[in-house]
Amino acid sequence: MLVLSGGTGTPKLLQGLKEVCDFWVVVNTAEDVWVSGNKICPDIDSVIYALAEIIDNKKWWGIKGDTFTTHERLKALGFNEGMRIGDLDRATHILRSEALRSGKSLCEATQIVARAYDVRNRIYPMCEEEVSTIIVTDEGEMHFQEFWVTRKGEPEVLDVRFENIERARIPEVVKKKLRKEDEVLIGPSNPITSILPILSVEDFAERLKDKKVIAVSPIVGNKPFSGPAGKLMKAKGFEVSPKGVFDVYSNFLDLLVVDTEDSNLESNNIVSTNTLMRCKEDAVRLAEFVVKLFDCI
Repeated sequence: MLVLSGGTGTPKLLQGLKEVCDFWVVVNTAEDVWVSGNKICPDIDSVIYALAEIIDNKKWWGIKGDTFTTHERLKALGFNEGMRIGDLDRATHILRSEALRSGKSLCEATQIVARAYDVRNRIYPMCEEEVSTIIVTDEGEMHFQEFWVTRKGEPEVLDVRFENIERARIPEVVKKKLRKEDEVLIGPSNPITSILPILSVEDFAERLKDKKVIAVSPIVGNKPFSGPAGKLMKAKGFEVSPKGVFDVYSNFLDLLVVDTEDSNLESNNIVSTNTLMRCKEDAVRLAEFVVKLFDCI
């Protein structure tokens, strides 16, 4: 099974899937940034940390029990990194960046990091090229990290675009694996800034039309589980609801899994279950439910 992932919601589900089935992951990289000389891949790192079971499961990013000595020292010296980077987390960024500086591709560097954390599942970036999610606001354009981390998602969102997406190419290893894959799961990550960048790389979305595709809605009622998905979906013209999530993926989606609170939406293309993941047991339960659905398509 292929899983398309961003940060937060999908890594939670991956912890459950790990106990249920074999899978590989393609991860959004449009939120990547270079900070203090090192490449940070927030969504890739969240996937790796979740599968290694070391993720800070209060924030669902970073490493559990991390310290911020280097970050705070840099601030005291007058250098503001913009992002609060943990000491253990920084070691990951250095490992990746040194691999890149030595001539490795991002795919290769990602495997190096995953192996270092003893993660067996294959994890791939959506592309090798630098793509940036740009949020168009009433205050001007800004990188997603500035919008969400620095500005706390406060500016009004007018549009979202993916800078350099036209240059992005699906990695050859991903193309090869995708040709042989029949089942695709889109995790409960932000449809606009986590999943849409992946689908926008070359003809990725087109390649899903001959697959069995299931998505888990990250929205219950009209509220996202976390993050700015509501603002971003509205800015792109989608209803902030499970129906809006379905519409984002409608060209290829076979089945949408929604929460029981939205059971009134059930139809041939929508099923409901408890999608709230408060602990790993919840993630395993949801993973088992979703995996069985592939047999019904």
